[in-house]
Amino acid sequence: MGASLTFRADRTFTSEHFDELPVASGCGDPAALSSGRWAFYAPDETGSRRTADDAATRGTVLSLTFSPDDCTVHAYLFGDEDDPVLCPTRDPDDGCRADGYLRWDNEARIMK
Repeated sequence: MGASLTFRADRTFTSEHFDELPVASGCGDPAALSSGRWAFYAPDETGSRRTADDAATRGTVLSLTFSPDDCTVHAYLFGDEDDPVLCPTRDPDDGCRADGYLRWDNEARIMK
């Protein structure tokens, strides 16, 4: 699988071949999933539920909101800080197929 995500400090990202991942089928035009904004999920003010929060600096769940149709995909982080693995999925109980995980490439500085 050739999917990759490049995250930037300004909370934007670019993607390549994200439409190859099963989770992309839930978006209106999977072939257009090339960039967007990301945020960690954090507890809301009441602490009763989690929402995407641009101010959160850590977390185990990411919100990936693709432009132009604002299609949002959840991505779950596993592993440790030095060797993270990302699972983009609609339902965390479903997990990812073996070829659906994105792993950190330290040399390229991207998830692929």
